[in-house]
Amino acid sequence: MTILFLYTELAGYFLAGIRELVSKSVDVHIVRWPVNKEAPFDFEFPNNLNIYERDDYSDSQLQDLVKKINPDVIFSSGWVDSGYLKVCRKYKSKIPTVLTMDNQWHGTFRQQIMRILSPFKLHSAYNKVWVPGIPQKEYALKLGFKEADIQTGFYSADVDFFSPIKSERNSKDKYPHRLLYVGRYINAKGLDLLFKSWIEICEEHNHDWQLICVGTGELFESRPIHPRIEHLGFKQPSEMLELLKDVGAFVLPSRFEPWGVVVHEMAASGLPMVVSSAVGSVTEFLDEGVNGYIFSSEDADDLKCKLLKIIWQSDDELKKMSDNSYSKGIRHTPQKWADKVMGYLDER
Repeated sequence: MTILFLYTELAGYFLAGIRELVSKSVDVHIVRWPVNKEAPFDFEFPNNLNIYERDDYSDSQLQDLVKKINPDVIFSSGWVDSGYLKVCRKYKSKIPTVLTMDNQWHGTFRQQIMRILSPFKLHSAYNKVWVPGIPQKEYALKLGFKEADIQTGFYSADVDFFSPIKSERNSKDKYPHRLLYVGRYINAKGLDLLFKSWIEICEEHNHDWQLICVGTGELFESRPIHPRIEHLGFKQPSEMLELLKDVGAFVLPSRFEPWGVVVHEMAASGLPMVVSSAVGSVTEFLDEGVNGYIFSSEDADDLKCKLLKIIWQSDDELKKMSDNSYSKGIRHTPQKWADKVMGYLDER
Protein backbone atom coordinates (compact mmCIF):
# COMPACT_ATOMS: atom_id res chain seq x y z
CA MET A 1 0.00 0.00 0.00
CA THR A 2 1.21 3.51 -0.85
CA ILE A 3 0.37 6.62 1.16
CA LEU A 4 1.19 10.18 0.09
CA PHE A 5 1.31 13.18 2.43
CA LEU A 6 1.28 16.61 0.81
CA TYR A 7 2.54 18.47 3.86
CA THR A 8 3.60 21.92 4.96
CA GLU A 9 6.22 22.15 7.76
CA LEU A 10 7.26 18.80 9.24
CA ALA A 11 7.32 18.31 13.00
CA GLY A 12 8.77 15.64 15.26
CA TYR A 13 5.37 14.47 16.46
CA PHE A 14 4.24 13.92 12.86
CA LEU A 15 7.32 11.81 12.15
CA ALA A 16 6.58 9.70 15.24
CA GLY A 17 3.36 8.64 13.52
CA ILE A 18 5.18 8.12 10.25
CA ARG A 19 7.62 5.75 11.96
CA GLU A 20 4.65 3.67 13.07
CA LEU A 21 3.33 3.60 9.51
CA VAL A 22 6.66 2.54 8.07
CA SER A 23 6.81 -0.27 10.63
CA LYS A 24 3.61 -1.63 9.08
CA SER A 25 5.46 -2.11 5.78
CA VAL A 26 3.53 0.75 4.16
CA ASP A 27 5.19 2.69 1.34
CA VAL A 28 5.12 6.29 2.63
CA HIS A 29 5.89 9.39 0.54
CA ILE A 30 6.01 12.96 1.89
CA VAL A 31 6.22 16.23 -0.02
CA ARG A 32 7.24 18.92 2.45
CA TRP A 33 7.71 22.67 2.69
CA PRO A 34 11.09 24.10 3.83
CA VAL A 35 12.11 23.96 7.49
CA ASN A 36 10.92 26.94 9.55
CA LYS A 37 13.95 29.07 10.45
CA GLU A 38 12.40 29.82 13.86
CA ALA A 39 12.12 26.09 14.61
CA PRO A 40 15.17 24.46 12.97
CA PHE A 41 14.60 20.92 14.23
CA ASP A 42 17.06 18.19 13.34
CA PHE A 43 14.79 15.41 12.09
CA GLU A 44 15.67 11.73 12.13
CA PHE A 45 13.83 10.10 9.25
CA PRO A 46 12.97 6.40 9.39
CA ASN A 47 14.47 4.12 6.78
CA ASN A 48 12.49 3.54 3.59
CA LEU A 49 10.71 6.90 3.88
CA ASN A 50 10.50 8.91 0.66
CA ILE A 51 10.93 12.69 1.15
CA TYR A 52 10.49 15.32 -1.57
CA GLU A 53 11.12 19.07 -1.26
CA ARG A 54 8.13 21.10 -2.45
CA ASP A 55 10.41 23.86 -3.73
CA ASP A 56 11.92 21.40 -6.21
CA TYR A 57 8.63 20.87 -8.05
CA SER A 58 6.40 23.16 -10.06
CA ASP A 59 2.69 22.34 -9.97
CA SER A 60 2.94 20.38 -13.21
CA GLN A 61 6.06 18.53 -12.02
CA LEU A 62 4.23 17.69 -8.80
CA GLN A 63 1.44 16.13 -10.87
CA ASP A 64 4.02 13.97 -12.65
CA LEU A 65 5.59 12.94 -9.34
CA VAL A 66 2.24 11.88 -7.88
CA LYS A 67 1.42 9.90 -11.03
CA LYS A 68 4.70 8.05 -10.60
CA ILE A 69 4.05 7.40 -6.89
CA ASN A 70 0.53 6.12 -7.68
CA PRO A 71 -0.84 6.49 -4.12
CA ASP A 72 -3.73 4.56 -2.58
CA VAL A 73 -4.65 7.54 -0.35
CA ILE A 74 -3.55 11.20 -0.24
CA PHE A 75 -3.45 13.42 2.85
CA SER A 76 -3.10 17.14 2.14
CA SER A 77 -2.39 20.01 4.56
CA GLY A 78 -5.11 22.63 4.31
CA TRP A 79 -5.80 24.63 1.17
CA VAL A 80 -2.92 27.11 1.16
CA ASP A 81 -0.94 25.24 -1.54
CA SER A 82 -2.73 25.45 -4.89
CA GLY A 83 -0.54 22.68 -6.29
CA TYR A 84 -1.71 20.32 -3.57
CA LEU A 85 -5.33 21.20 -4.39
CA LYS A 86 -4.78 20.43 -8.07
CA VAL A 87 -3.39 17.00 -7.24
CA CYS A 88 -6.31 16.14 -4.98
CA ARG A 89 -8.89 17.28 -7.55
CA LYS A 90 -7.36 14.89 -10.04
CA TYR A 91 -7.51 11.91 -7.66
CA LYS A 92 -10.68 12.59 -5.65
CA SER A 93 -12.90 10.28 -7.72
CA LYS A 94 -10.34 7.45 -7.60
CA ILE A 95 -9.01 7.22 -4.03
CA PRO A 96 -9.55 8.83 -0.60
CA THR A 97 -8.24 12.41 -0.68
CA VAL A 98 -8.10 13.64 2.89
CA LEU A 99 -8.05 17.30 3.90
CA THR A 100 -6.11 17.84 7.13
CA MET A 101 -6.75 21.15 8.90
CA ASP A 102 -6.34 22.62 12.36
CA ASN A 103 -8.32 25.85 11.95
CA GLN A 104 -10.87 26.62 14.66
CA TRP A 105 -14.22 28.10 13.73
CA HIS A 106 -14.44 31.77 14.79
CA GLY A 107 -17.01 33.02 12.29
CA THR A 108 -14.66 35.64 10.84
CA PHE A 109 -15.31 37.33 7.50
CA ARG A 110 -12.67 35.19 5.79
CA GLN A 111 -14.16 32.02 7.21
CA GLN A 112 -17.64 33.04 6.05
CA ILE A 113 -16.21 33.56 2.56
CA MET A 114 -14.59 30.12 2.71
CA ARG A 115 -17.98 28.60 3.55
CA ILE A 116 -19.28 30.06 0.30
CA LEU A 117 -16.26 28.91 -1.70
CA SER A 118 -16.01 25.49 -0.08
CA PRO A 119 -18.24 23.58 -2.58
CA PHE A 120 -16.02 24.77 -5.41
CA LYS A 121 -12.58 24.94 -3.79
CA LEU A 122 -12.62 22.13 -1.22
CA HIS A 123 -15.37 19.65 -2.06
CA SER A 124 -13.96 19.38 -5.57
CA ALA A 125 -10.65 18.20 -4.11
CA TYR A 126 -11.42 16.28 -0.91
CA ASN A 127 -13.80 13.53 0.06
CA LYS A 128 -12.62 13.18 3.67
CA VAL A 129 -11.47 15.50 6.47
CA TRP A 130 -9.14 14.68 9.36
CA VAL A 131 -8.83 17.26 12.15
CA PRO A 132 -7.18 17.37 15.60
CA GLY A 133 -10.30 17.84 17.73
CA ILE A 134 -13.78 19.20 18.33
CA PRO A 135 -13.00 22.91 17.60
CA GLN A 136 -11.76 21.94 14.13
CA LYS A 137 -14.61 19.51 13.52
CA GLU A 138 -17.04 22.40 13.98
CA TYR A 139 -15.27 24.31 11.20
CA ALA A 140 -15.30 21.28 8.89
CA LEU A 141 -19.05 20.96 9.42
CA LYS A 142 -19.48 24.65 8.64
CA LEU A 143 -17.58 24.02 5.39
CA GLY A 144 -20.28 21.54 4.41
CA PHE A 145 -18.52 18.23 5.02
CA LYS A 146 -20.70 15.43 6.35
CA GLU A 147 -20.08 14.30 9.91
CA ALA A 148 -19.47 10.73 8.69
CA ASP A 149 -16.58 12.02 6.58
CA ILE A 150 -14.86 13.91 9.43
CA GLN A 151 -12.46 12.21 11.83
CA THR A 152 -10.64 13.68 14.86
CA GLY A 153 -7.20 12.81 16.24
CA PHE A 154 -5.01 14.14 13.44
CA TYR A 155 -2.22 15.35 15.76
CA SER A 156 -0.46 13.15 18.29
CA ALA A 157 2.52 13.86 20.51
CA ASP A 158 5.41 11.41 20.50
CA VAL A 159 4.12 9.88 23.71
CA ASP A 160 6.86 7.24 24.05
CA PHE A 161 9.42 10.06 23.93
CA PHE A 162 7.83 12.23 26.64
CA SER A 163 6.08 9.81 29.01
CA PRO A 164 9.13 8.40 30.89
CA ILE A 165 9.87 11.86 32.30
CA LYS A 166 7.05 11.90 34.85
CA SER A 167 8.37 9.15 37.10
CA GLU A 168 11.88 10.65 37.10
CA ARG A 169 10.57 14.07 38.09
CA ASN A 170 8.09 12.89 40.69
CA SER A 171 10.65 10.65 42.38
CA LYS A 172 12.80 13.67 43.29
CA ASP A 173 13.07 14.60 46.98
CA LYS A 174 11.70 18.06 46.16
CA TYR A 175 9.22 18.75 43.39
CA PRO A 176 10.76 21.30 40.95
CA HIS A 177 9.40 24.82 41.39
CA ARG A 178 10.17 25.89 37.84
CA LEU A 179 7.49 26.99 35.38
CA LEU A 180 8.17 26.20 31.72
CA TYR A 181 7.15 27.99 28.52
CA VAL A 182 7.97 26.35 25.17
CA GLY A 183 7.21 28.14 21.91
CA ARG A 184 8.20 30.86 19.52
CA TYR A 185 8.78 34.45 20.64
CA ILE A 186 6.01 36.00 18.54
CA ASN A 187 2.99 38.14 19.34
CA ALA A 188 0.50 35.29 18.83
CA LYS A 189 2.01 33.38 21.75
CA GLY A 190 1.01 36.03 24.28
CA LEU A 191 4.42 36.31 25.91
CA ASP A 192 3.81 39.96 26.75
CA LEU A 193 0.92 38.81 28.97
CA LEU A 194 3.04 36.11 30.57
CA PHE A 195 6.00 38.37 31.34
CA LYS A 196 3.74 41.10 32.74
CA SER A 197 1.87 38.66 34.98
CA TRP A 198 5.00 36.86 36.12
CA ILE A 199 6.95 40.00 37.04
CA GLU A 200 3.95 41.28 39.04
CA ILE A 201 3.70 37.95 40.86
CA CYS A 202 7.38 38.13 41.77
CA GLU A 203 6.99 41.70 43.05
CA GLU A 204 3.80 41.06 45.04
CA HIS A 205 4.28 37.56 46.46
CA ASN A 206 6.98 35.65 48.30
CA HIS A 207 7.60 32.40 46.42
CA ASP A 208 10.53 30.35 45.12
CA TRP A 209 9.33 29.59 41.57
CA GLN A 210 11.35 30.43 38.45
CA LEU A 211 10.07 30.95 34.88
CA ILE A 212 12.02 29.05 32.21
CA CYS A 213 11.42 30.01 28.56
CA VAL A 214 12.48 27.92 25.57
CA GLY A 215 12.26 29.17 21.99
CA THR A 216 13.25 31.93 19.64
CA GLY A 217 11.60 34.31 17.20
CA GLU A 218 11.23 37.91 16.15
CA LEU A 219 10.58 39.13 19.71
CA PHE A 220 13.49 37.30 21.31
CA GLU A 221 15.79 40.33 21.25
CA SER A 222 13.22 42.39 23.17
CA ARG A 223 12.80 39.75 25.91
CA PRO A 224 12.73 41.11 29.48
CA ILE A 225 15.82 40.55 31.59
CA HIS A 226 14.66 39.56 35.07
CA PRO A 227 16.27 37.54 37.88
CA ARG A 228 13.31 35.13 38.00
CA ILE A 229 13.15 34.54 34.21
CA GLU A 230 15.57 32.38 32.22
CA HIS A 231 15.62 32.55 28.41
CA LEU A 232 17.26 29.42 27.04
CA GLY A 233 16.70 29.95 23.31
CA PHE A 234 15.85 27.14 20.92
CA LYS A 235 16.32 23.55 22.11
CA GLN A 236 16.36 20.32 20.14
CA PRO A 237 14.03 17.57 21.46
CA SER A 238 16.93 15.62 22.97
CA GLU A 239 17.86 18.70 25.02
CA MET A 240 14.25 19.13 26.13
CA LEU A 241 14.20 15.72 27.83
CA GLU A 242 16.80 16.74 30.39
CA LEU A 243 15.10 20.07 30.97
CA LEU A 244 11.68 18.46 31.54
CA LYS A 245 13.04 16.50 34.49
CA ASP A 246 13.71 19.75 36.33
CA VAL A 247 10.51 21.73 35.72
CA GLY A 248 7.26 21.40 37.64
CA ALA A 249 4.54 23.05 35.54
CA PHE A 250 3.88 24.35 32.04
CA VAL A 251 2.34 27.59 30.77
CA LEU A 252 1.07 28.49 27.29
CA PRO A 253 -0.42 32.02 27.12
CA SER A 254 -1.26 32.06 23.38
CA ARG A 255 -3.77 34.54 21.99
CA PHE A 256 -3.93 32.39 18.83
CA GLU A 257 -3.23 28.65 18.80
CA PRO A 258 -5.48 26.48 16.59
CA TRP A 259 -4.41 23.28 18.40
CA GLY A 260 -1.05 23.24 20.20
CA VAL A 261 0.54 19.77 20.23
CA VAL A 262 2.90 21.03 22.93
CA VAL A 263 0.00 20.75 25.41
CA HIS A 264 -0.27 17.04 24.59
CA GLU A 265 3.51 16.68 24.92
CA MET A 266 3.56 18.37 28.32
CA ALA A 267 0.58 16.31 29.49
CA ALA A 268 2.33 13.09 28.44
CA SER A 269 5.39 14.20 30.41
CA GLY A 270 3.17 14.69 33.46
CA LEU A 271 3.18 18.45 33.93
CA PRO A 272 0.41 20.49 35.56
CA MET A 273 -0.54 23.28 33.16
CA VAL A 274 -1.86 26.82 32.82
CA VAL A 275 -3.12 27.32 29.26
CA SER A 276 -5.01 30.02 27.37
CA SER A 277 -8.62 29.41 26.34
CA ALA A 278 -7.52 30.18 22.76
CA VAL A 279 -5.54 26.92 22.59
CA GLY A 280 -7.59 24.22 20.88
CA SER A 281 -5.98 21.24 22.59
CA VAL A 282 -7.27 22.21 26.05
CA THR A 283 -10.51 20.54 24.95
CA GLU A 284 -8.67 17.21 24.97
CA PHE A 285 -5.82 17.47 27.45
CA LEU A 286 -6.76 19.89 30.25
CA ASP A 287 -9.47 19.50 32.87
CA GLU A 288 -9.94 22.61 35.00
CA GLY A 289 -8.64 22.04 38.51
CA VAL A 290 -7.73 18.42 37.76
CA ASN A 291 -4.46 18.71 35.87
CA GLY A 292 -4.24 22.47 35.48
CA TYR A 293 -6.12 25.68 34.80
CA ILE A 294 -7.49 27.49 31.76
CA PHE A 295 -7.32 31.29 31.74
CA SER A 296 -9.31 33.63 29.52
CA SER A 297 -7.23 34.56 26.48
CA GLU A 298 -5.85 38.13 26.59
CA ASP A 299 -6.73 38.47 30.29
CA ALA A 300 -3.46 39.10 32.14
CA ASP A 301 -5.22 39.26 35.50
CA ASP A 302 -6.82 35.86 34.98
CA LEU A 303 -3.47 34.44 33.86
CA LYS A 304 -1.91 35.84 37.01
CA CYS A 305 -4.65 34.26 39.13
CA LYS A 306 -4.21 30.83 37.55
CA LEU A 307 -0.42 30.95 37.87
CA LEU A 308 -0.81 31.70 41.57
CA LYS A 309 -3.06 28.65 41.91
CA ILE A 310 -0.14 26.53 40.70
CA ILE A 311 2.40 28.32 42.88
CA TRP A 312 0.37 27.84 46.08
CA GLN A 313 -0.22 24.12 45.51
CA SER A 314 1.66 21.78 47.82
CA ASP A 315 4.16 19.42 46.23
CA ASP A 316 1.84 16.46 46.90
CA GLU A 317 -1.01 18.30 45.17
CA LEU A 318 1.25 19.09 42.22
CA LYS A 319 2.25 15.43 41.94
CA LYS A 320 -1.41 14.44 41.87
CA MET A 321 -2.04 16.95 39.08
CA SER A 322 1.04 15.53 37.36
CA ASP A 323 -0.47 12.04 37.49
CA ASN A 324 -3.72 13.37 36.04
CA SER A 325 -1.91 15.09 33.18
CA TYR A 326 0.00 11.92 32.40
CA SER A 327 -3.21 9.86 32.29
CA LYS A 328 -4.73 12.25 29.79
CA GLY A 329 -1.56 12.55 27.72
CA ILE A 330 -1.00 8.85 27.08
CA ARG A 331 -4.51 8.18 25.75
CA HIS A 332 -3.71 9.26 22.18
CA THR A 333 -0.51 7.88 20.68
CA PRO A 334 1.35 7.70 17.35
CA GLN A 335 0.34 4.04 17.21
CA LYS A 336 -3.35 5.00 17.31
CA TRP A 337 -2.64 7.75 14.78
CA ALA A 338 -1.12 5.23 12.39
CA ASP A 339 -4.10 2.91 12.84
CA LYS A 340 -6.39 5.75 11.74
CA VAL A 341 -4.25 6.29 8.64
CA MET A 342 -4.52 2.61 7.82
CA GLY A 343 -8.28 2.86 8.20
CA TYR A 344 -8.45 5.15 5.17
CA LEU A 345 -6.92 2.40 3.05
CA ASP A 346 -10.00 0.29 3.77
CA GLU A 347 -12.18 3.01 2.21
CA ARG A 348 -10.65 2.78 -1.25
